[in-house]
Amino acid sequence: MSHDMKAITALLHEGGYRVTPQRQLIIDAVCHLGGHVTPETVYAYVHATAPALNRATVYRTLAFLSEQSILNTVRLANGHTGYELAQPEPHHHLVCRHCGHAAEIGHDAVGRLFEQLAREHHFIVETRHLTLHGVCRQCQ
Repeated sequence: MSHDMKAITALLHEGGYRVTPQRQLIIDAVCHLGGHVTPETVYAYVHATAPALNRATVYRTLAFLSEQSILNTVRLANGHTGYELAQPEPHHHLVCRHCGHAAEIGHDAVGRLFEQLAREHHFIVETRHLTLHGVCRQCQ
């Protein structure tokens, strides 16, 4: 997975933040590892090149990057938290509670629900990533 550091830098600067070497390492790790990566996997990856970077910094930075909409936070089937690079367009996941398979779905179907909620409840949904847990076809 590739990442646009110009766009990421601009997002951070808009919020009054900078791209620190630690943030850069963690963003690079999430992109290199691809998919839904756990904080522990990111820590192991960055620790190999930057042993001084501690686990708490990695966990805090992942949460911070998620708050800044640079990463999406994903609830994995095993109850753990995963992260992925946020895409320009919202997307969502269907995660099987039995086998852990995650299927990506487009924003169209969920977007209609968000629009309906806005009309009926006067509530604007700001979620750009939604994870729905259930049971996949193979496990049913």
